[in-house]
This record gives sequence, structure tokens and C-alpha cells, in this order.
Amino acid sequence: MSMAGRMVREARRNARLTQRQLATKAGIPQETIARIERGRSDPRLETLDRLLAACEFGLEVMPRLGIGIDRTQIHELLELTPSERLELAIADDRHFVRLRRSIRRVAE
Repeated sequence: MSMAGRMVREARRNARLTQRQLATKAGIPQETIARIERGRSDPRLETLDRLLAACEFGLEVMPRLGIGIDRTQIHELLELTPSERLELAIADDRHFVRLRRSIRRVAE
């Protein structure tokens, strides 16, 4: 099943609609909805949006996880031994404790 098919079926079920009821609300043939839900048809964006809107859901644009992330530091940390990573984490913790204390002093 395609991602669009799963989205439509999940939205329709959450709205407690049958395919026929969704077809009536969205103005899209029930046979088309069945094909979409089975993954036999990929709907156009406009069609997908109409189907989801009829179920009182919508499409949302969100950034993909991991895109734009600099993995350099992750790779550098993975090259360290576990004990080296632990020492680094302890040093970082000490740094944050000092930082919190200085922030509290400034706030007082």
C-alpha cells in the first residue's frame, strides 16, 4: 500500500466514514478511493487534499528528519573509545553545572 493510501484509509477510519460516505463528502468516486487505499492508484495532490479535508484532516509540510544536519561531530564522537566519550560527557556536565550556577548568580 502506498503512503497516500495509508493516509486516506487512516483518516477515513478516524473520521468513522465508509468509502461511500467519503466519496459523497469529497465528490470523488468510491471506486477511486478504493484504488487509492489499495495502492493501485497514486492520487494527485489536490485529490489527496480533498479526501483528507473531507475527513477533517489536512496535509502538513514538515522538514524531513536528518536533512541539513552536520554529522561531522557525530562521526568524531564515534571514533572515540567508550571511556573517552564518558570522560567527555563528564567534562561537559561539569561545564553545564558551572554555567547554571553563573546564570543563577546573574538572575539574583
